[in-house]
Amino acid sequence: MVNLMSGDSFHPPVRTLMGPGPSDMNPRVLAAMGRPIIGHLDPAFVGMMDQMKVLLQYAFQTENELTLPVSAPGSAGMETCFVNLVEPGDKVVVCINGVFGQRMKENVERCGATPVVVEDDWGQPVDAQKLDSTLAAHPDARLVAFVHAETSTGACSDVKTLTQVAHAHDCLVIVDSVTGLGGSELRVDDWGVDAIYSGTQKCLSCTPGLSPVSFGPRAVERIQSRKHKVQSWFLDLNLIMGYWGSGGGKRAYHHTAPINALYALHEALVLLHEEGLENAWARHRHHHEALKAGLEAMGLALLVEEPHRLPQLNAVKVPEGVDEAAVRTRLLQRYGLEIGAGLGPLAGRIWRIGLMGFACNAKNVRLCLHALESVLTEMGAPVERGAALPAAERIYGVTA
Repeated sequence: MVNLMSGDSFHPPVRTLMGPGPSDMNPRVLAAMGRPIIGHLDPAFVGMMDQMKVLLQYAFQTENELTLPVSAPGSAGMETCFVNLVEPGDKVVVCINGVFGQRMKENVERCGATPVVVEDDWGQPVDAQKLDSTLAAHPDARLVAFVHAETSTGACSDVKTLTQVAHAHDCLVIVDSVTGLGGSELRVDDWGVDAIYSGTQKCLSCTPGLSPVSFGPRAVERIQSRKHKVQSWFLDLNLIMGYWGSGGGKRAYHHTAPINALYALHEALVLLHEEGLENAWARHRHHHEALKAGLEAMGLALLVEEPHRLPQLNAVKVPEGVDEAAVRTRLLQRYGLEIGAGLGPLAGRIWRIGLMGFACNAKNVRLCLHALESVLTEMGAPVERGAALPAAERIYGVTA
């Protein structure tokens, strides 16, 4: 039993978060969470909501009116897309190349629809030709669902091409970009994406617990023409839009919004706008290149092939004979550094090293390379000592 003394408070240790999320938060975002709370229907708060929609439209590169943050984590953003767009009896093609494609399939089944699976190896992107062949064999499919940035493997799939294939077969698309938004190129309107969801705790470097979503005109039409009531009251967009309206007009009460978390998201989106979206994409790529150079100089290999790697989520193969969990434990205890473990069939076989948002910087790259080399050397792993940091510095243009 936990012994709680009167007046005890929780004070978390200081960590450097370089796992698959959450990521370190910018001090401005943390400070925003401490601003005075006001009512969720206060005119000032409603004005902030309108600003946030515009900022989210910028982040997604869309003019979709139905763009907003769901008051729950990325998994709820996923459910929002599925419960609003999938009806009982529908056939949905689900592309699975990792954990989160599997979760999409689970959502399809819980909506009373029939999933048809296009499967690729973990660590590979979704194969557009496989998708095309599957859709040709199932002309009654209504939707295609796939993951842009697969957090369990670090693989990036070609959203533009996959969307084109789906549209050629008269299907709408649902895209998971929980780890993609703000870290990798994403152009919702230019690529024709119908529905997309993300999370705030990855490359936006905001608090967990919110899920930005965006729905295009074809998706809105599908929602409005449903034959069945949306199975979730809380996630029914027909109701939510009464609260997340536009133009500062009267709002209908739906739920008490997580006000201070929304302050944080607003600040995180302001920071993204200040940096510039394409600059943010380039920053993630630059620090990934430095990390990759150091890891490879050390003798470690990445799981995903070069053209398909996410810069913000690096899946690193564990050397033969190394206890990957023991390495993570030492990194946390000795350096306050968190990296992630593998999931599913990759459990015990990879580490997942995140370079997300505010945590994507040269200081963290250097810390990670130094700490990982020290721990692996201490454990007798076959790594090249003294090679990692100089290799990273060559990317940074500094003589080591």
